[in-house]
Amino acid sequence: MMTSSSPASPSRRAGLLAAGAATVTVVLWASAFVSIRRAGEEYSPGALALGRLLVGAAVLGALCLVRREGPPPRAAWPGVAISGLLWFGLYSVVLNWGEQEVDAGTAALVVNVGPLLIALLGARLLGDPMPPRLLAGMAVSFAGAVTVGVSMSGGGGSSVLGVGLCLLAAVGYAGGVVAQKPALGHASALQVTTYGCLVGAVLCLPFAGQLVTDVGRASLPATLHMVYLGVFSLALAFTTWAYALARTTASRMGATTYAVPALVVLMSWLVLDEVPGLFTLAGGALCLAGVAVSRSGARSARVVAKAPRTGRTHESL
Repeated sequence: MMTSSSPASPSRRAGLLAAGAATVTVVLWASAFVSIRRAGEEYSPGALALGRLLVGAAVLGALCLVRREGPPPRAAWPGVAISGLLWFGLYSVVLNWGEQEVDAGTAALVVNVGPLLIALLGARLLGDPMPPRLLAGMAVSFAGAVTVGVSMSGGGGSSVLGVGLCLLAAVGYAGGVVAQKPALGHASALQVTTYGCLVGAVLCLPFAGQLVTDVGRASLPATLHMVYLGVFSLALAFTTWAYALARTTASRMGATTYAVPALVVLMSWLVLDEVPGLFTLAGGALCLAGVAVSRSGARSARVVAKAPRTGRTHESL
């Protein structure tokens, strides 16, 4: 006798793939904070952003050629252009600049306003649901982000300019995510990511002269960190993000990124030998607990979220 589990298998598989893609994104974005800190010692904010975007665009462009994916259809371009300007371009420059003005804890705290803005914009502009579990999880994670930020700040004063830049980065991040979501209904994750990256690179072209200067005098490790940022935390991570975003709501994906501060604490411990205190570890645990709560209603969210259209280009990365 045949079991009745087969109809649910494709849905379950899609859910697992989306969750796996989101996990890859969060881990790679967390590692980016370590690389930005290292590369930012020898690269100016604009040059680092442009270098990262050019590396990412080269990798993504090669993937598009291999997979024979052309430009996104016309209907996807408004979202691609806006996300490219706000997220790939503006966010990259001001975050790099902000992290040179304030400590890592303060930067992580301010940038983590982003998921809250995504939830508000998603509910307002995309009609995303705001279930109690999602709101509760975001509240817990935000409390954890505040705890991590305060514990890592070292008690020093923060630059008003730096805080303002990190807040501007959070706004660009939130606006880019919300703009990207509709585009994924018309184009594949790879198309949306590739051409968003190209838009951001064009926006950063005024920093080309500074990039040439910085490459000429930077050390090999700093340049390799910039390459890593382009290949992994941009080309790969933004594509897996778009893949997962196409299969859930913007609000829920934004809440998932609250795991980043907890992973940054762990990576700083392992890579930079920055031993976290109990207060920092407690904040990281709160971040992860909040993500678990917010993701616990993912099954119902998949019913509401607009599924990507079927077809070869829309099922591929």
